[in-house]
Amino acid sequence: QLQLVESGGGLVQPGGSLRLSCAASGFTVDRYAIGWFRQAPGKEREGVSCISRSGRSTNYADSVKGRFTISRDNAKRTVYLQMNSLQPEDTAVYYCAAVYRLADLLPMCVARQYDYWGQGTQVTVSS
Repeated sequence: QLQLVESGGGLVQPGGSLRLSCAASGFTVDRYAIGWFRQAPGKEREGVSCISRSGRSTNYADSVKGRFTISRDNAKRTVYLQMNSLQPEDTAVYYCAAVYRLADLLPMCVARQYDYWGQGTQVTVSS
């Protein structure tokens, strides 16, 4: 059974950092692109950052470029999102999601492209 479990969320002050983890189980993780998405109250789910099967390709939302870094360790079956210089507008529930890819190509980092989802972890940025 394919499962994604997010962890690492919490409350942080503006300017602080968090590292989110997405632990995968039940599937061959290096055959899947993985993405991080977020959803704030009253807003649509948006793509934050996505990474290809091998990790060679990544993309980021403009709002997080230069502050967030996505990475993956396929041996550990885990994808990470390092978030620095956090701002109140980063407050949201963060989800990781996976999609099977025949080739090491990165799909668009939009929710409709991803098939399997975790339950989410809350990130709150507030003083």
